[in-house]
Amino acid sequence: MRFGTRELILFLSVLLLPIVSYFVVFRPQTANINKAKAEISHKQEMLNKLRSETKRNADLLKVNEELSTRIDEMESLLPSNKEIDQIVRQVSGLAIEAGLTPPSLKSAKPIAAAQYREQPLEMKTSGTFEGFYNFLIEVERLPRITRIVDMTLSDSTEEGIELEAAFTLSIYFQNDAGGAP
Repeated sequence: MRFGTRELILFLSVLLLPIVSYFVVFRPQTANINKAKAEISHKQEMLNKLRSETKRNADLLKVNEELSTRIDEMESLLPSNKEIDQIVRQVSGLAIEAGLTPPSLKSAKPIAAAQYREQPLEMKTSGTFEGFYNFLIEVERLPRITRIVDMTLSDSTEEGIELEAAFTLSIYFQNDAGGAP
């Protein structure tokens, strides 16, 4: 058999065909496959995160409903501004029932807050320590939200049997519309 240039070219092209195929076809295809695998892996991670967040969203909805219920309960404890004088009479009655003198009241300007207002009332009363203690317990049991601030106690007699109390009673309330002031 004769081995010429034509056979040599054919032989070399047969030999170079797998090498050229590797660089032209297989190597880019392998890179595309690896890229697709990485993208699939990333999307699966994102899907797993999304599933966990979706589970968490259901829990958050439940917590939001509970918080909304609690807020409604707290707002039900806030009287309207028309009911403040009724609460003042109730506090005054508690002081008298506890054996204290009828309190003198001095109303200050309401303080605006986010969804409510605060009505500070400067009160002065006198009586025994036990009476004052019972009065404080009854104020604490009121169904409305109140707080006592700036309290000063002093003896009103030389024996120390009676004391004078001066404090600020804050009553929290909503406007008639129930919104912001």
